[in-house]
Amino acid sequence: MLHLASVPPNVVVPFREIARKMLVPEDFLAKILKTLVDEGLVRSARGPHGGYALARPSSEINFLEIIEAIEGPVALNVCLDPDDACPRQPGCTLADVWREGQEKMLDVYRSANLAALAGKAADGGAPVQIGSAPVAG
Repeated sequence: MLHLASVPPNVVVPFREIARKMLVPEDFLAKILKTLVDEGLVRSARGPHGGYALARPSSEINFLEIIEAIEGPVALNVCLDPDDACPRQPGCTLADVWREGQEKMLDVYRSANLAALAGKAADGGAPVQIGSAPVAG
């Protein structure tokens, strides 16, 4: 996603170029790109000049969307997993703390858009301003 965000909009990048530039094994990249296409974050083009491009402008794609496309919903603690409801939750004194921590973490991920992250990668890793504090990476 970072590499696709670093090229001009609507430029289609060959699969092998992405693998080479991002140092990702081709088999692994193929699986990730398929998932990203299925989730509507990336589009693919077939043919001799085919490859991949972002499906939307990089400024409209946030870090949380990318994580959840690949990994599924983000949960800070198993206590917050709606599919695995804890029987102690109604009287748990920690549930609100976990929930608040979860929301703050998700807010950080939502506020980090791909355009900013790609800009950070392009300028050698300088901190990107997200919210009120720079985030190093």
